[in-house]
Amino acid sequence: MGRALGRCLRELGWKVHGVAARSEASARKAVRFIGAGHASSGISRHLLSASTILLTVPDDAISATALELAREGGKELRGKIILHTSGALDAAILEPLREHGAAVASMHPLQTFTGVSVPPLEGKVFAIEGDQPAVRMARRIARALGGVPVCIPASKKPLYHAAGAYAAGLVLALEEAGVRALMAAGMPRQEAVRALLSLTHQVLDHYEKLGPQKAWTGPLARGDYNVVASHEAALKEFSPEFLEAYQAVSRLAARVMARDPAAVLEELDSISNELQVAEQSKGGNA
Repeated sequence: MGRALGRCLRELGWKVHGVAARSEASARKAVRFIGAGHASSGISRHLLSASTILLTVPDDAISATALELAREGGKELRGKIILHTSGALDAAILEPLREHGAAVASMHPLQTFTGVSVPPLEGKVFAIEGDQPAVRMARRIARALGGVPVCIPASKKPLYHAAGAYAAGLVLALEEAGVRALMAAGMPRQEAVRALLSLTHQVLDHYEKLGPQKAWTGPLARGDYNVVASHEAALKEFSPEFLEAYQAVSRLAARVMARDPAAVLEELDSISNELQVAEQSKGGNA
């Protein structure tokens, strides 16, 4: 994320003073990608020449990085803007910098970053919270990048990030689970991926244009509970997580999509109970 944001801002005419990384080799590589900046290993005094500092380190490294920057910068941090880019953590983790007079905030673009290329940021939400001077700078950066700044209460950052996990990482896990099921049914992987991606793109297009209820499809949406039961029985041949995920997501679908969630959940409970009884009976006969 740091390399992508740095490159975009540099291309927009922002001055990049320096780039720090765990090793000088990594910093030099980032500088080449960004096209500007002085490379350094760890926190250096050179970074303090910038009025705004972005901490684009992994979440579990933010606290230690903030402490190191506070020790190195000291009184020179007064009046500076320091932003971290975690989606789950709020600005409070930068308290050591705030104690030295810096204004701090979190600024998280709701976008995946591969580290290989720069993703399009136009129209993407940037979740922002923190001290007002830092929030103003974060909004300025987001708008410069074509993004949409949205203020999120600090206490709601984990919930905001969980929403992103639903729509990205967890959806990908479900997609891959479907691909593996098709492969077990005899379909080559490439063909399975192509088939399911087409289906997913179609339903997401309908979701965008028609809304959740009209876009909802599949046996559960139609009330074909015998088909749902056959799905659960078929998934028993995989590791337990496949069936558990199918059951959990079906229950979630009932809660957020069905017109009568209680009735659908009751049917799903009945299916799961019957499957469990059948498995226990099979084990007893064995």
